[in-house]
Amino acid sequence: MSSTVNRREAIALGIASLAGTSLLHAEENKVVAKQPICVFTKPFNSLSFDELADRIAELGFDGIEAPIRPGGNIEPEKVADELPRLVEALAERNLKITVMTSDINDPDSALNEKVLSVASDLGIKRYRMKYFNYDLKRSIEEQLKEWHPKFVDLAAMNKELGITAVYQNHAGSKNLGAALWDLPFVLKGISPEEIGVAYDIRHASVEGGMSWPITFQRVLPHLNTVYVKDAKWEGKKAVNVPLGEGIVDPKFFKMLKAAKFEGPISLHEEYLDHRKPELVEEHLQAIKKDFEILNNWLSNA
Repeated sequence: MSSTVNRREAIALGIASLAGTSLLHAEENKVVAKQPICVFTKPFNSLSFDELADRIAELGFDGIEAPIRPGGNIEPEKVADELPRLVEALAERNLKITVMTSDINDPDSALNEKVLSVASDLGIKRYRMKYFNYDLKRSIEEQLKEWHPKFVDLAAMNKELGITAVYQNHAGSKNLGAALWDLPFVLKGISPEEIGVAYDIRHASVEGGMSWPITFQRVLPHLNTVYVKDAKWEGKKAVNVPLGEGIVDPKFFKMLKAAKFEGPISLHEEYLDHRKPELVEEHLQAIKKDFEILNNWLSNA
């Protein structure tokens, strides 16, 4: 048996005890809520796993959304060796990888299957899929028909491995899911426990304007995870801004409560440049402020 497998098994056996001994690290800062709240760690590639876990625990989150993709916290080719170390560092602070951001949408890739298998063995429950892009010179309906079997095959692999994919609605002229109405077509017959929607209220508000509540209802049966960030319009361009300073309507969280949503919420701070390691402290302060706004919206929902 390989050392990697031994390490993964040891981590899996030790998660519960580590969580018990670390329970008080950030508990005072957490808001009592049904759904776990994590934060996207794209700005923190320059930190070690221990440093990352320490700083996120200080903020009071339940976990992280970790980019395990090219240029992310861990490269996919290194997942067998490095992902167990990240999971262990987080577990020591009573944190977990709530969502694993990936470049995965092909169930026939051996590397994709390996990444998901390792993640599932480590107790990671969700991963964000890679996007599909429309060819605007072709029939939209025909492309949806072509993609549906790919989603079915990926859902089957997810079920076998015991992990759930989430597909994010991302604004853009060519993105499948940007308009949201199209996602139920490719997800037809698929359980949200196999592939669900990661509903991004920022992107839904940009694309939907005043009609975003309708598209939210459209994908509600498929809802698995919620992404939170904000934006405002500058001319014809949507620009990311701190939470509460843009177009996102806090009434969205009342709708979530009414829907009895208990899945995870992932906070994304993307208005500072994530490519500059020297901005780590600025990112942390920005996330802290956004987290306070998010907690206030949830508390008042």
